[in-house]
Order: sequence, then C-alpha cells, then structure tokens
Amino acid sequence: MATEDVVLLDCWASPYCMRVKIALEEKGIKYEERAEDLFGGKSELLLTSNPVYAKVPVLLHKGKPLCESSIIVGYIDETWASPPLLPSCPYARAQAKFWVDYVDKKLFDAGGNIWRTKGEAQEVAVKDFIEILKQLEKVLGDKDFFGGDSFGFVDIITIAITSWFLAFEKFGNFKVEDHAPKLSAWIKRSMQRETVAKVIPDPEKIYEFVINLKKMMGME
Repeated sequence: MATEDVVLLDCWASPYCMRVKIALEEKGIKYEERAEDLFGGKSELLLTSNPVYAKVPVLLHKGKPLCESSIIVGYIDETWASPPLLPSCPYARAQAKFWVDYVDKKLFDAGGNIWRTKGEAQEVAVKDFIEILKQLEKVLGDKDFFGGDSFGFVDIITIAITSWFLAFEKFGNFKVEDHAPKLSAWIKRSMQRETVAKVIPDPEKIYEFVINLKKMMGME
C-alpha cells in the first residue's frame, strides 16, 4: 500500500518515533523521514507543527500535523484499516488502550530513572523498573503477543522502548531476562518481524547515545 504526503519529523534514538515508524511499516505506508536536531536547533516546521511541546514525533499527513506517538499510532490504525492494530471487540480494544496508557506513563520514565541516578536511588529505580516489567509479563502471560496471536497496538507501543533496555541494564547492573523471561522471549519474537527489525536501532548505539546524553546534561 502506498500513500501521498506522509512525513515524519524524527529522531533516530527516540522510542516514540520508532513506534510511529513500526506502525507505518505494519500498514505498508510509504513515508518520508526528516531528522530533527533536538539539541542543536529544532526546525521551524517542528516548532510550528507542535507549538505546545516542540517535540518529535510529528506526523504530517497531507500537511496536517499530528503529535504524541500513541495518538499518531491510533490515527494510523484508523486511517489505513488493514491490517488492524487494535482488536475489533470494544472491550478488548479498551483493554489494549489501558495498557498502552500504562506503558506510556510508566516504562520509559522508570528506565530513565536508572541512568539518571546512582547508589541507593539507582537501586530503588531498578527495583521499580523490574516491578513494571513483571506487571507487563502478567498481562502477556503465555500469549505470543499482547493481543494474542497477532502483533498489535500494545506490542508496537512497548517494543520501541525495549531498544533502550540494554542501556538500562548496563547502568543498573541487571538483566531483564533474569526477572522477566517471558517478556524477553516476546522481545525476541517481536524483533523477528521485518517491520520491527528495520526500525529498531542497535541497542549498543542507544547505550552510546545515553552516555553522550549524560555528558551533555553534566551527569558524568
């Protein structure tokens, strides 16, 4: 499937941008990526397209801007119906949106607390992060994907953040697989999808990015 005028204002290391790209790949939508320099000077297009937050991702569809990754993924699912990312059952759809909201509010920030802290504060951050992983593992259960047999909305929202897991592990001195083996298996399963593998960057590069980010923030 192809479409016209789909432009993504992007940052390669942002898991929120990765979500949008995976959703577009799942739908088979052709799009243009425009990299934003979030530290050296944001483009005028970004500032005018997202004047409230001035953050990526921004999806421009036929010139109209959309902001916030989960909202954008929902828009993509509604605009290009096949294959569906959300279940057809209203209850299952509502449950998926609940877990998307949970991941949005919890997972990435909890991981960020690991590399932003040291000592006892870091130990607490690691413990909190692992508790979130265990909660997600309960939801996943023995299913292949969060929605069951098919890769969908919750998977897209969550898998992008796992690109940062190696950095969290290295700074926090722990292994996700030791605490959430089913979730680790889900990560490997999801990474076997071409739509995911072509979008998710090398976790080592993310780790290097975080090291540089800490230096920029004066945390080293």
